Amino acid sequence: MNNIEGKVIVITGASSGLGQETARHLSAMGAAVALGARRGERIEVLAEEINGNGGRAIAITTDVTKREQVQNLVDAAVEQFGRVDVVLNNAGIMPLSPLERLNVDEWDQMIDVNLKGVLYGIAAALPHMEEQKSGHIINVSSVAGHLIFHGSAVYSATKFGVRALSEGLRQEVKPYNIRTTIISPGAVKTELLEHISENDIKEANQSYVGQVGVTPDAFARLVAFAISQPADVDINEILFRPTAQEL
Repeated sequence: MNNIEGKVIVITGASSGLGQETARHLSAMGAAVALGARRGERIEVLAEEINGNGGRAIAITTDVTKREQVQNLVDAAVEQFGRVDVVLNNAGIMPLSPLERLNVDEWDQMIDVNLKGVLYGIAAALPHMEEQKSGHIINVSSVAGHLIFHGSAVYSATKFGVRALSEGLRQEVKPYNIRTTIISPGAVKTELLEHISENDIKEANQSYVGQVGVTPDAFARLVAFAISQPADVDINEILFRPTAQEL
């Protein structure tokens, strides 16, 4: 048994990159997946693909900055599949820029998506998991949640914050047999860099990730590793980088 087969897993940010590949990987291992993303048409296509391959998937258009939409995603998973075993709070944006350029709207967006979106995922899942006396909440941080680099001040602040609230969550949910995991990826080839509005920062990061970055299946395998452990084993944090990444 892989401890994944039959589990119901909610994934935000499932329309591309890490979330999309993880949905495919976990469904191939026998999980039912509830896919959430703002781009509803893309997750509908992904759900059709998974169902066509013999899996079980639903797609719910979800903006993680809207608490009621995140709640609806989790509730839809419970209604369709009978329970929720794992929530992967994966949705995130990374419009890097130096503070002096005062991209305040982008700062607000990062806080809303990267930090508040994770909190909304926790808020939606906890009542179900407390009632079940089981569950697993996986929050996505970043290497930038462990260190600062040029242009990353606000992004890093949100990802440091994800690690802090995840540790607080870990300590609080022990009575309910709920597991918690933080996954902090390094350079992965996804659409994340497209969110960068400053051309010099964007070009530098695209060049670097293009040289050393790994593909999203590396992340998907680590999510599966954390979930697949026996119920009495709680993998609290995974930090991974491409072998070639020095940062």
